[in-house]
Amino acid sequence: MRLRALLENDALGLRLLGGDEELDRSVRGVMTTDLRDPSRYLTGGELVLTGLAWRRDAGDSEPFVRILSGAGVAGLAAGEAELGDIPDDLVEACRHHRLPLFAVHETVAFATITEYVVRQVSGERAGDLAAVVDRHRRLMTSGPTGGGPEVVLDLLGSDLDLHAWVLSPTGRQIAGAGAPLSAAAGAELAGLHLAAVRSGRRAPHRAALGGTTYSLFPIRNNGRGGAVPPVRDVRESVLSDWLLAVEADASDWPAARLDLLQGVTQLIAVERDRRDAARTVRRRLAQEVLELVQAGAAPAEIAARLRVATPVLLPGLGTAPHWQVVVARVEWDEDGGSGVQGGPVAQALLEEILVDPAVTGPDSADRIAVAHTGDEAIALVPLPTAPDRPDGVAADAPDGSSDGGAEGDGPALHADALLAAVRAPLSAGLGDDGRLTLGVSASVHSAEGLRGALEEARHARRVAAARPGRVCAAGHHELASHVLLLPFVPDDVRRAFTARLLDPLREYDRRHRAELIPTLEAFLDCDGSWTRCAARLHLHVNTLRYRVGRIEQLTGRDLARLEDKLDFFLALRMS
Repeated sequence: MRLRALLENDALGLRLLGGDEELDRSVRGVMTTDLRDPSRYLTGGELVLTGLAWRRDAGDSEPFVRILSGAGVAGLAAGEAELGDIPDDLVEACRHHRLPLFAVHETVAFATITEYVVRQVSGERAGDLAAVVDRHRRLMTSGPTGGGPEVVLDLLGSDLDLHAWVLSPTGRQIAGAGAPLSAAAGAELAGLHLAAVRSGRRAPHRAALGGTTYSLFPIRNNGRGGAVPPVRDVRESVLSDWLLAVEADASDWPAARLDLLQGVTQLIAVERDRRDAARTVRRRLAQEVLELVQAGAAPAEIAARLRVATPVLLPGLGTAPHWQVVVARVEWDEDGGSGVQGGPVAQALLEEILVDPAVTGPDSADRIAVAHTGDEAIALVPLPTAPDRPDGVAADAPDGSSDGGAEGDGPALHADALLAAVRAPLSAGLGDDGRLTLGVSASVHSAEGLRGALEEARHARRVAAARPGRVCAAGHHELASHVLLLPFVPDDVRRAFTARLLDPLREYDRRHRAELIPTLEAFLDCDGSWTRCAARLHLHVNTLRYRVGRIEQLTGRDLARLEDKLDFFLALRMS
């Protein structure tokens, strides 16, 4: 389509502020941005829509327009909602760079312009897919008459024979046409996509998986739902953006088809914005409860706020639920990562990690309320009360908490289980300079227990942070054992202690292949029982006694003494 077609559509209500002689430029796509430098996302020929959030003073207009002009965009449309009239400095900069400039009235949504441009471009370049954009309104609606992203994906399959899926950054399937991807395939594709984005490679990214080739297109969050601030660093968005996985090799596609898929991702991004906007209420509830808890408010005041939150998070629930607190932190290495806001990144990640895989439907995160403060994200997770108790309340500790963490005690969250399926893709997104650490509290059933649960989750997160690895978690049950203490032993003390006890055994094993270290581990695991340990190792008891004797001879310790057993146990755990 040509730029002048925008002025011919009265429904768009655009005013031309400059660039009359350039209206025959071709428009190949549309992009919404409030980045000060969006060049990494521009390929040329786009109509750029901006709300002017990047502009702080008059000096910002010239470099912004220069970047757009250098990228070869077709034109710029600026919204009047932020500043009222379009600033003169922006008009002058566009005139200087011969970039057509349109004013967008505050009553016109960018989604309306996006829909119109995508419809025109798709109609000209892929007439068989005009239905995709004609049904854009269904993408924006929910309920029985709305299909969400599935509408677009179904039409890709029927009109272009393309199988496609919308995936979260952890690989969870959000939408798909036809047979669903397996959880393992989704996680692997997400990991490959995140690694490609972190390396700076240009999309679409090609991925081969199980003999099948996929092309991965980013679906970037525009942030127009008010939930996400403008992105300044790729690390602020890489762990929250969706992706479109297409079962095809797009490396030899013509430009028209690539443009069409780019338009599809823009339509799906509008749906993403809608869902993020819907999370605003839950985030606000979590923020209000968190502020009350941290301020030491009276339990009655916190309880009143919880009563407001319960119907929103668990509609139809008759009794007050139990609650768990989950704390997450995303940190980047000091070299180049100090300007990245960790709190919003951790918030988006926690909302994704806490999605119950057993809950289906378009809004499976409805039970999750996550706030962020500084670089820390805090989730308030409601748990339905135990059905096997007449009063619906599990056995509680004196402080109002229940263990909620033992197997079989109900639907409580477990730290290790939360990260089991997402560790690999998130590690790829964190790269070599990021870390995600997470702590989980026990469940509590009263406002009095929330403050303790918050501190418990924070302590557990610090335990996780002391461990090696890019993605680590710890639960409340680890705060009542030696696990809490070991991570805080200084490295030099740790090395000296383990070397003194274990190095003689390692050296002997290296020279004689005697397997003294595995024997020691099994002996301690069997609580010093000769018969059970011999059976586990498939050894004769006399052979076991010989090995234990050799361990005692090499180390000068006596494995019949509790103190020496404890030293060996700690050395093995710290090694």
